[in-house]
Amino acid sequence: MTAGTEREHDAGFPIGLTFAAAIGLAILIGLGVWQVQRLHWKEGLLARIHALRAAPAVALGPVLARAKAGEDVDYTRVSANCPDIETAPFVKLWSVPGEGAGFRIITACRLTGAPYTSILVDRGFMLQDDAAKLVPGQGARLAGPITGVLRRGDRPNAFTPPNQLAQNLWYSRDIPAMARFLGVAAPAPVFLMLESPAPKGFGPAPAPLPAEIPNNHLQYAVTWFGLAAALAGVYLASLWRRRQG
Repeated sequence: MTAGTEREHDAGFPIGLTFAAAIGLAILIGLGVWQVQRLHWKEGLLARIHALRAAPAVALGPVLARAKAGEDVDYTRVSANCPDIETAPFVKLWSVPGEGAGFRIITACRLTGAPYTSILVDRGFMLQDDAAKLVPGQGARLAGPITGVLRRGDRPNAFTPPNQLAQNLWYSRDIPAMARFLGVAAPAPVFLMLESPAPKGFGPAPAPLPAEIPNNHLQYAVTWFGLAAALAGVYLASLWRRRQG
C-alpha cells in the first residue's frame, strides 16, 4: 500500500466512531424526551393537587363507579361512612418521611351501594415507637362520615423489600394482599387517604398529600439534551480533523 493510499484510508469515513456516536445520541436524546414527558406529567399532577385544595368532597360510591369504568380518579376528594376504622384491625406500611422512620396505618372500610365491597383507608403516619403501642380497639366508632383523597399508591421497584405478612410489616401497597390480611373482599383499586376526622386521642396523624413534590424534570431534560449536543460537537470535530489530516 502506497503512502497516498494509506492517507486516503486513514481519512476515510469512520464507521465505528459513527456507530458509537449514533448510539450515544439516541440514548441521550431519548432520556431528554423522557424527561420532557415527565415534566408534562408532573405539571398536570401539581395542577390537580392545587385544584384539590379547594375541591369539596363528593360521595365515594359514584366515584368508584367511574373508577371501575376505567376513569382516573386519582386525587379526588370523597366522603364515606366508615365508622369502624379506628377500632378495626390494621396493617403497618413502612414509611420514612421527614420527621423520621415509622408506619402508615391502613385499615379496611366495608362499603354498601358501591361497585366494590371495601376500600383500604390510610389513616396517616405514626413514628415507629408510637406505632408499636397502637392496638385495634383503642379508638371509638365514628358517628359521621370521613373525608379523604383517593390515591393509587406507589408501585414497588427492584429495591423494595418483600412484605412480611407474619410480622404485619409491609413495604409496598399491595391492595389484594392487604385486603385478604384484613379479612375483606373485592377491594377498590385505590386507597382512601384520610383527611378528617383526626383521632381525638392517641393515633396516627392524617397525611393525605405529600408535603412537597419536586419538579426538576426541565433541568434534567436540559442536561440530557446538552450532553447530546456536546457529543454531536465532539463527533463533528473529529470528522473535521480527519478530513484536515
